[in-house]
Amino acid sequence: MIIRRVRFDHPDAVKLNDEVQAEYHQRYGDGGDATVLDAADFDPPRGVYLIAYDERDRPVATGGWRSQDRNEEGNEDGDAELKRMYVVAEMRGRGLARRMLAALEEDARMAGRVRMVLETGTKQPEAIALYTSSGYEPCAKFGYYRHYEDSLCYAKRL
Repeated sequence: MIIRRVRFDHPDAVKLNDEVQAEYHQRYGDGGDATVLDAADFDPPRGVYLIAYDERDRPVATGGWRSQDRNEEGNEDGDAELKRMYVVAEMRGRGLARRMLAALEEDARMAGRVRMVLETGTKQPEAIALYTSSGYEPCAKFGYYRHYEDSLCYAKRL
């Protein structure tokens, strides 16, 4: 697996984002994640967006983080918000998500962020298992879905 930095509006990022949005819709029936994201949110040094490619140069996993500081949506100063973690179905179970998560955590740490935070949902047990086994603990809800019952938020000190 080769991990490359790309912009959130890169064609491969758009393709994988469309796939993850379709999966969210299938699981929750709500059209996908409505959180507003802008490509510039992930521009270094305030964030990064990564895509993992397989040996045939196919995009197979993705994820990014964006800087957040204390705001009305419940974030804290120094937060790095994890977004759009996704592995294509045929590549799951090979440790790609764990490698992507480690790369994102290291990048956020090097950028001076102090806490990685994320929001997932009750219908994503694989994501919950990944994050809790990687040291993430439940935290106060934040972000767009903070008032939704199916929303779960986690944090990890970097």
